[in-house]
Amino acid sequence: MCENHNDRRDFIKNISLAGLGMAGIPQIASAYNNDPADEKGWKRSAVLQEGKAQRITLLHTADIHAQLYTHDEFFWENGKAVYRKLGGFPVLKTMLRTLKAENPANTLIIDGGDCFQGSGVAALSEGKAIVPLINNIDYDLTLPGNWEVVYGKEMLMKDMGGYNAQKICANMFHEETEKKGDLMFPPYWITHFGNMKIGFIGYNDPLTPKRQSPAYSAGIKFTHPDVNVAKYVKYLRDYEKCGMVFLVTHMGIAQQVDLGNNPAVAGVDFILGADTHERVRKPIETKYTKVTEPGAFGSFVAKLDIIVENGKVKETQYKLLEVDPAKYKPDPEMTEMVKKAGEPYKEELSKVIGSTKTTLVRYFVLENTMDNLITDAVYWKFKPDIALSNGFRFCPPLAVDEKKGSREITNEFLWNMLPVNSDAKTGEITGEKLLAWLEKELHNVFAKKASERFGGWVVRFSGMEINITAGNEKGKRVNWVKVKGMPLDLQKTYRIVACEREGDPDDMICRVENVSNPQVLGYTLHDVIREYLAANSPVSPKIEGRVTATDELPTLLTQLEGYDYEFR
Repeated sequence: MCENHNDRRDFIKNISLAGLGMAGIPQIASAYNNDPADEKGWKRSAVLQEGKAQRITLLHTADIHAQLYTHDEFFWENGKAVYRKLGGFPVLKTMLRTLKAENPANTLIIDGGDCFQGSGVAALSEGKAIVPLINNIDYDLTLPGNWEVVYGKEMLMKDMGGYNAQKICANMFHEETEKKGDLMFPPYWITHFGNMKIGFIGYNDPLTPKRQSPAYSAGIKFTHPDVNVAKYVKYLRDYEKCGMVFLVTHMGIAQQVDLGNNPAVAGVDFILGADTHERVRKPIETKYTKVTEPGAFGSFVAKLDIIVENGKVKETQYKLLEVDPAKYKPDPEMTEMVKKAGEPYKEELSKVIGSTKTTLVRYFVLENTMDNLITDAVYWKFKPDIALSNGFRFCPPLAVDEKKGSREITNEFLWNMLPVNSDAKTGEITGEKLLAWLEKELHNVFAKKASERFGGWVVRFSGMEINITAGNEKGKRVNWVKVKGMPLDLQKTYRIVACEREGDPDDMICRVENVSNPQVLGYTLHDVIREYLAANSPVSPKIEGRVTATDELPTLLTQLEGYDYEFR
């Protein structure tokens, strides 16, 4: 179980950022063992040897975010940040094919969404370049994620329609034209393994229209699983006689665990979750089912093996495996396809736009070096009182060996950090409104009721410092705020700069409502960051205490508490 909050507070009182080494996140090498599938264990299984049972294997990825190439990946080991090379579509394909070959007739490959958004190639092709790659991997089942809407409803339908795999989602409905009220995708899929039927029901995040720019999901209605999940579970169990039922969801770990405690999902064996990039290494036990998530960026594959005898489940085994290029050689065909997909954009994406002396990382809940870089650039360019950015999750790290100096930043990495190139926008708000907005954003992250969480991390900023108590009630989390080093004045007017969200009212900036004198500034965030890097490289952003908490460490890596789970 998680450590007691009071114990945490006592510990936090006796530490500092410097003591944690967070002024510059430590870079160390590691030979972490990638635990392989335990084939010997299955071969010893008596029921399998005697032919009385069969093994069914589910291979699950999610939140790949169009990361085509092997990249740096972050781990937290023995209280330190560790970086290793993982992922890449050519390595992922080899790994999935290798794992499937262990049980070829009874293996399904599933993706849980946020696949064709998150990189320059994806953004510049509106997802089209990623679809043939997914088809080449030969997925069996796919789900749209919350970022699949980024190119609009029409492109969502075209890109998802281009998949050869089955598509499911039971809570996305047409909200316009002659199809109004109809589901956009089949709600469930049933497949057979011998005399065993297995059913899968899909759910995307019902909060998608609020989490992203409203224009992205225009014409789509989202509902909560409460509306129909019990109906579909009953249908698959009682009428289709499915021996197992799975939910494939893209709702975030807190909402998925909350759903697992909902009696509406009684009869569901597993929730195969996604969205918050959590690395679930042991299924999380809830009241009615078990919950998993397979990490992000194509760095991990979740492997669930199920032993079935006479139509009954006898045993399950779950592992989270690393997509390790040292173990799985890149597939030559996929290597060529990835090269071809990126060729039209190669010249632009490969341009070096600056360099960094410190690692750019985005895994911590409270504050990250990557987002400090982004907000510092906005603050430098426009000189507002406060520069703001959303608490995004996507983008693998760019690791720097600080003994060797700096590392180049390219346009490609800029697209990884900000796959949506929004316009910069300014406006004015009072200190009172700023405080209310901060409380609202903190509730989106730390709400005790999981369905009220938005799935992102604490909002990012430059020019401001805040101290919070994450575990407090709604509206009572902020202990103090400083702007430019001075205590927040509730009556004073402050100028903010952030990104414009397409489809928001004119007087809204970065979900800050009712701002005065809103104005689009004529620069995109990409423009600003390129200009900042050109003038200031090598940069060296640090975690420096812009957000501190009385009850959480600066190294907080997950919002899920109260369960036997830790991010590592």
